[in-house]
Amino acid sequence: MLALAAAAPASSAAHADDGGFTPAQRKEIVAIVRDALKTDPTILTDAITALRAGAEAQEQSRTRDALVANRAALMAPAPTDAILGAPHARMTVVEFYDPRCPYCRKVLPDLDRLVHDDPDVRIVEKVVAVLGPASLLTAQAIAAAALQGGQDAYFRMQHAVMTDTTHPDTARIRLLAKQAGLDADRLVADMAGPAVAATLRANAQLAEAIHMEGTPTFIFDARTVIPGAVDYDELKATIARVRHG
Repeated sequence: MLALAAAAPASSAAHADDGGFTPAQRKEIVAIVRDALKTDPTILTDAITALRAGAEAQEQSRTRDALVANRAALMAPAPTDAILGAPHARMTVVEFYDPRCPYCRKVLPDLDRLVHDDPDVRIVEKVVAVLGPASLLTAQAIAAAALQGGQDAYFRMQHAVMTDTTHPDTARIRLLAKQAGLDADRLVADMAGPAVAATLRANAQLAEAIHMEGTPTFIFDARTVIPGAVDYDELKATIARVRHG
């Protein structure tokens, strides 16, 4: 447009507006652009592609910066985190998950298989509630289970609520807790307590710090992120890429 403006008649410059173009110049520019788009529509396609590429590059840069800034928190599990696999494995995969997320539920067997097949991978589980009140209730239940039985109780309750097809309420949580061999009364009381609130708040703050956009989100050695649905093969392939730099 600047080039077109330079070619505009000099006699009209005296009547230019604050933007540097007269109404006649603006009309001429618009006509030339419209004609160019009609003649070669790929101009618009190329422009959109360039904009998208720029936005993706900016987002990747922002993600890298966030991972660097939060590396310590991502690589050192919190006392309230549950860990699948060997606690001292060299590869750390952090999963942010919502118990009500269908993709998080679908990937559960793949995570068990992953740590079984690869003894040098640990998966740090960070439960978050992003899908509404039912998510909050089940996230509280999982976090509360750990308070009375550690990681074993955590995973029993996680399995119970994430394989259950009934919409959760307090009565349902009580039943699932009993079926998982937990003290249901204590679990419900702990769900409303400060320890569970602190755990979920810390997980949510870390998720926000790394710009989590959805669940599940997997972070590999605080270097690579996979957001959204993923399968076993993609998890394995990403681990291999990260290991090889």
